[in-house]
Amino acid sequence: MRRIIFVSLAILLFCSVVVNAADSKNDIIAVASSGKTSKASVSNKAAKCPYYLMFDIKGEMTEVIDNPYGDANRSAGPSAANFLAQQGVTIVIAGNFGSKMINTLKNKGITHFEFKGRADDAVKRVLDKP
Repeated sequence: MRRIIFVSLAILLFCSVVVNAADSKNDIIAVASSGKTSKASVSNKAAKCPYYLMFDIKGEMTEVIDNPYGDANRSAGPSAANFLAQQGVTIVIAGNFGSKMINTLKNKGITHFEFKGRADDAVKRVLDKP
């Protein structure tokens, strides 16, 4: 009986590790940016930046998205966070984040990083690539 329980637990643990590894391969990194290229500066405003540059887990830029909340008067942070969650984003990088955006990102399971500099350098730093 103990052997069956042990084997069952081992199988469950192995399956959860495989699932988590697969999920990390699908990470999408969004960088709040002032421009449309990977060499553009990371925007100081996470929720009101002009663009979000999307990167894959390899650090390659895959898409540029105009921020629909860049000109919002109110609730830009939570709205932008929900928008990024709908895009499948798992990591957001910006110069600064407001507290409401941070709370919404956390509730959505999205990690955030503050960075000053170029977008491509920010992604390298987050992915810990030289």
